[in-house]
Amino acid sequence: MDYYELLEVTRSASGDEIKSSYRKLALKFHPDRNKEEGAAHQFARINEAYAVLSDADKRAHYDRFGSAPSASGMPGGDPFGGAGFDPMDIFEQLFGGAVGGRGGRRGPARGDDIETEITVTLEQARVGAEVPVQVDRLSECEHCHGQKSEPGGKPPKTCPTCKGAGQVQAQARTIFGNIMTQQPCPTCRGEGQLIEEPCKVCRGRGRTLKSEVVKVALPKGIDEGYRIRVAGMGHEGPGGAGDLYVHIEMAKHSDLQREAEHLIFPAKISFPRAALGGQITVPTLDGPQTVDVKPGTQHGELHRLRGQGMPRLQGSGTGDLVVVYEVVVPKTIAPEAREALAAYARATGEEVPEQHGFFDKIGKIFRGD
Repeated sequence: MDYYELLEVTRSASGDEIKSSYRKLALKFHPDRNKEEGAAHQFARINEAYAVLSDADKRAHYDRFGSAPSASGMPGGDPFGGAGFDPMDIFEQLFGGAVGGRGGRRGPARGDDIETEITVTLEQARVGAEVPVQVDRLSECEHCHGQKSEPGGKPPKTCPTCKGAGQVQAQARTIFGNIMTQQPCPTCRGEGQLIEEPCKVCRGRGRTLKSEVVKVALPKGIDEGYRIRVAGMGHEGPGGAGDLYVHIEMAKHSDLQREAEHLIFPAKISFPRAALGGQITVPTLDGPQTVDVKPGTQHGELHRLRGQGMPRLQGSGTGDLVVVYEVVVPKTIAPEAREALAAYARATGEEVPEQHGFFDKIGKIFRGD
């Protein structure tokens, strides 16, 4: 079993790449979401791989010997660091906050935040639409209501090591002498109690992984690169739920380009339209609009449609829709059109180049002209 292959990363992958791939695979094979045969086993293998590759020393040992180190540092050890360690703890520590440190002075641990991204359209950003966002979050088990014990079964008992405090005292030697410190109880991992009969649904964790749809209200004029915080929609924890952070990406519009609060429309017009004027149709977020092209319009000239851009996100007012004229010169011209252009050029005093056909050009080559 190759840990790198399990996590679908290369051997040169960075720590962030390993974490990102683990998050994706752990969600895919989590037993609460994936009921297929073998999913739970694959989930355990993924956690085993991450336990090694996320630790610099264990990873270096694995790269050298091809196996996890033992407690003595020799090959062939337990990647979870000892008997009784549940691989699901790795998932919860990364997705829902560390299990240690609950109780004591700090109080119960708050659930971790969740980050996700959505792509919104110009139309949604303009009106400040409410968009649905699907998130996977750890939330209270509906079977045991977060109590971790099977309803009607044996109640939890007080931890004999910490007597329910969740903390134990340890002596640390420093340059100032021996001092007493408090650490999470190793027996109950800071819970203060031991579950006698775990809940059959959440397996004694009090939380299950659920897929939920959260409605997120977009501020009017939101642009790419911003993020929106939705309080209390992160993972739930003993001390409350974390927050959801939604990163915004903008969908590409078929006709319009965005620059801050302004919208840009490159309008291609012919030379006759630029010279003589006329009308063109401009797509706006409110539908097509007819715009007059004045005679003598130059290439690159701008025409502003006031107030038809995007709302200013951090100010009042609305941007403009800017029409940028691009005068298009055709590569081929029909004989009648060329004659008309030549007449125009002669009338304005411009020299009209003589046009030669294909056989005239071949003849000049053979004559050496």
